[in-house]
Amino acid sequence: MAEAGGDLIPLVAAIIGVGVVAQVLSDRYRVPSVVFLVAAGIVMGPEVLGFLQPDAFGDALSAIVGLSVAIIVFEGAFHLSVDKLRQAPAATVRLVTVGALIALVGTSVTVHYVLGSTWAVAFLIGALLIATGPTVITPILEVVPTRDRVRAALETEGIVNDVTAAILAIVVFEAIRTGVTAPVELLELFAQRLGVGVLVGLTVAGVLYYVLQYIDLSPASAPRNARLLVLAGALVAYGTADTIATEAGVAAAATAGVLLGNADIPYEEDVTDFKGDVTLVVLSFVFITLAALLEFNELRQLGVGGLVVVVVVALVLRPLLVFVSTAGDRFSRNEKLFMSFVGPRGIIPASVATLFAIELRTQGMDQAAHTLVGTVFLVILATVVFEGGFARRIAEYLDVIPMRILVIGGGKVGRTLAERLETRGENVVLIENDPDIVELARNEGFTVHAGDATDTAVLEAAGAANAKVVVAATGDDDVNLLVTQLAETKFAPETIVARANDPDNARAFRELGVETISSTVATAQSIDNFIERPTLSDWMDEFGESGDVQEIAVTAADLVGKQIRDLGDDLPDGCLIALVSNGETTEVPSAEYTLREGDRITLLGRRGAVREAMSYVHPERG
Repeated sequence: MAEAGGDLIPLVAAIIGVGVVAQVLSDRYRVPSVVFLVAAGIVMGPEVLGFLQPDAFGDALSAIVGLSVAIIVFEGAFHLSVDKLRQAPAATVRLVTVGALIALVGTSVTVHYVLGSTWAVAFLIGALLIATGPTVITPILEVVPTRDRVRAALETEGIVNDVTAAILAIVVFEAIRTGVTAPVELLELFAQRLGVGVLVGLTVAGVLYYVLQYIDLSPASAPRNARLLVLAGALVAYGTADTIATEAGVAAAATAGVLLGNADIPYEEDVTDFKGDVTLVVLSFVFITLAALLEFNELRQLGVGGLVVVVVVALVLRPLLVFVSTAGDRFSRNEKLFMSFVGPRGIIPASVATLFAIELRTQGMDQAAHTLVGTVFLVILATVVFEGGFARRIAEYLDVIPMRILVIGGGKVGRTLAERLETRGENVVLIENDPDIVELARNEGFTVHAGDATDTAVLEAAGAANAKVVVAATGDDDVNLLVTQLAETKFAPETIVARANDPDNARAFRELGVETISSTVATAQSIDNFIERPTLSDWMDEFGESGDVQEIAVTAADLVGKQIRDLGDDLPDGCLIALVSNGETTEVPSAEYTLREGDRITLLGRRGAVREAMSYVHPERG
């Protein structure tokens, strides 16, 4: 026993150390950490170095994985706020219902006919491969800052489908093991486990909320005690529910996480930071350990049929369910394509498939076990490596990484500005404290953070730390000035703009270093433009639909030193350089103007042509 413990200590230390290195590499190269974790697990496993053997943890592996999954699912659910869900409610509901059904049926049919498995095993694989999961989606979204509605839809799908896949898979497995095939009995099994999970999760969340709110935790150590109580709650919820009904623990952890995450609990920021660090550790451990279980021989046995299943799951069923689920919503075509090509499978399919395979082998169903593990791990490996590894490249190619812009004030000016910016594909968050305006703006499809923007905590919660632009557009000049000063001193975004309702305040704003737009002057200029330049004025009014004007810095090495006249064949048709600024002067460039690195050029033309030219002028943008 001492010898086994002695062997485990360096093994666990190595796994955690490699996991931390994987996270550092992820941050350095902006590639989701799961890619490095899977690669590390394969290298450490018996297929390469043999340092990590499948039986290293003995019978305890399933328990370790289960508790780790509880922490990971709880962490993801804790961040799933009601405000996020409101960003794309219809699409989210369809993704976890219609989308999950398409994935289940489509995968099952493909596995049955392509791999020749029984319908029972095919539906078991189909149930497991419903899950995308926060373990793979969250690391991707950390390096690919998508619009809030895309993030909300993908995160919600991952958390809910983790629960659905785990419970549905255990129901199908029970049908295989016991021979139950009646639809009513299968539905009862599903409802029983889901009900147990929800009930336990609700109970644990209620107890924790009461303890955190009403029991003195000792001021000196209250934040620490709050963190430990919440962590213990996640594990208790999982363990209790799983003891009552197998695989109900995932539903319990998810339920408790969602409820506590949306409750106003004390020390929430401390709890969030602590859980995030713990999750990184257990995520690293689980992914590396399960990846080490991968046997190349099981993948080879699938042959070409296994690759066909991967292609159908990732490139046929996934786009189909995404486009069906997001039909009629505010998602752009490119956002739908991004969601279609970013649906990797993760911990739940891998861990549950491994446990089921052991059970199938004990019943003499070796071929079914090989098909189950081989198919599930092949899909996980392919989707994590290709979809996870190339997620940022896919996002950049599809141009779905927006500039994050905070607009303070959800009135007519704020909403109109947000609409124009969103038409160009930017990620706009409105901040508004009037409940009626908040509701109105949300009904119109905008992302709204409710709160007083003169409060630093509200700005931070709305994403000011990652915002490139902050616009103070309320009807109160005092509020606009205070917000811009807070943004400058606390968050330092690239651009801060204030609306001056009283033209007499515009000069005072500018003297304080605030870029200011006077409502009075802007209206007069618009009228003047319409009188003197009606064609240009009309085009500018509609430029978000067909045309675009963008300013961008020159960074492309092959452009530096070139004259404007030499760019004719390089710029796309329908786009021209209208202005060039070198930091000292701004001018309409002559044909002989020589571009320098850092020059800011204004591109004008058709929307698609301008976007293409931006990528050419500044390849690193995004």
